[in-house]
Amino acid sequence: MTPQTASAPKKSPEKSNRHTHSQSHHAAVDGAGQNAHHLPTHEKKAAWLDLDWPSVIWIGGIHLMALAAPFYFTWSGLAICAVLCWVTGGLGVCLGYHRLLTHSSFSTWPAVRLFYAFLGGISGEGSALVWVANHRKHHAFSDKEGDPHTPRDGGVWSHILWLFPAHSNQEVMDRVKRWAPDLEKDRGIRILHQTFLLWHFLIGGTLLASGWMLYGQTTGISWLVWGLSVRMLYVFHVTWFVNSATHIWGYRNYPTDDDSKNLWWVGLLAFGEGWHNNHHAYQRMAKHGHRWWEIDVTYWAILAMERMGLAWNVVHTPHGIGRQETRPAG
Repeated sequence: MTPQTASAPKKSPEKSNRHTHSQSHHAAVDGAGQNAHHLPTHEKKAAWLDLDWPSVIWIGGIHLMALAAPFYFTWSGLAICAVLCWVTGGLGVCLGYHRLLTHSSFSTWPAVRLFYAFLGGISGEGSALVWVANHRKHHAFSDKEGDPHTPRDGGVWSHILWLFPAHSNQEVMDRVKRWAPDLEKDRGIRILHQTFLLWHFLIGGTLLASGWMLYGQTTGISWLVWGLSVRMLYVFHVTWFVNSATHIWGYRNYPTDDDSKNLWWVGLLAFGEGWHNNHHAYQRMAKHGHRWWEIDVTYWAILAMERMGLAWNVVHTPHGIGRQETRPAG
């Protein structure tokens, strides 16, 4: 899903360098770059070698692990998968990473804010620091030069391949400092960034051990496969469909200056995130569904938080905010 800001920082060399770097990968990796077939063989090979191999292995490994799902199906495993899809995808990514941390659609207690950042982290989509920085940059350059994942550079690129070009740790942290300086100052958020992988091993081990001890080896493996890999696969791809599909297909309620659209099936699968044209028009609004049939489950969760005293300053309507406006959380 992964971001136009009202107070977007001034352009820096990072913007043009990132776009130039990504274009070579679009051509060599996606095949969607218009000059892909003109690249010399040695340049194509170099582009393939210059990949973020930890990301390739991480995402590829989750997909490979999910291949075991039909052989270890249990109803309890499916139930765990469904619950964790909502907890990590709906609450963690859609509510926490996106509407709270990226766009400040509401305010909450620091402990609650950190808890949602944790839930977003165990979705497997990366730490809050990196996710929010990428998403704010997407909004600043939506479907223009500098957008990390516009379908104008290729549908497959915008869906998944944009995650694979290599970046040094310094490049990543420079992007964080530019686009998410508020989060970079938060010690708890930084700790979650540093311990990102640890939590996945702990959760995977807990699922395996719990199922094994309670019901036997097969159930333990089922809970691991369905509760970790299948669940992450679902959350990954519905998030990525927001990046790709909702900038290609659908209808528009607002004449934004990008390609964002509302796509009903992404709206349902992604807990309300698929009403993407609405979101790009009024980025700080907590409510993404602007018509009665545009179901937004994530907004319902924010309403529940508000009634329980866990959320306030909720941006319910466009009143008082500008079109295509967002700002750093905090």
